[in-house]
Amino acid sequence: QFVESGGDLVQPGGSLRLSCEVSGIVARHYAMGWFRQVPGEGREKVSCIGADDDSTSYADSVKGRFTITRDNARNMVYLQMTNLKPEDTAVYYCAALVQCSMNDPLYDWGQGTQVTVAS
Repeated sequence: QFVESGGDLVQPGGSLRLSCEVSGIVARHYAMGWFRQVPGEGREKVSCIGADDDSTSYADSVKGRFTITRDNARNMVYLQMTNLKPEDTAVYYCAALVQCSMNDPLYDWGQGTQVTVAS
């Protein structure tokens, strides 16, 4: 199970930290990804952290602004978002993946957390 939190209404240029509480699996055994979805569109993977070496990857649209981390002791995954833009507005989800090169989640999606960037 994945419970995302931390979404909010923020002005352009602002920052947010999203949290993903993972239960039922040991998150460190999986690649963990953050995805986002706007109404009428498919989910877009924005970031991923590898299981074995904690290597990270980012979509070009968020590179240099978002940072993914994990806390293995707490079974948590985080997404630090800075310099937010209106186009970052979406519902954000986390998911366990076989590896970061893949996009299909291994388990059901959580409820997500809404990020709205507007002045």
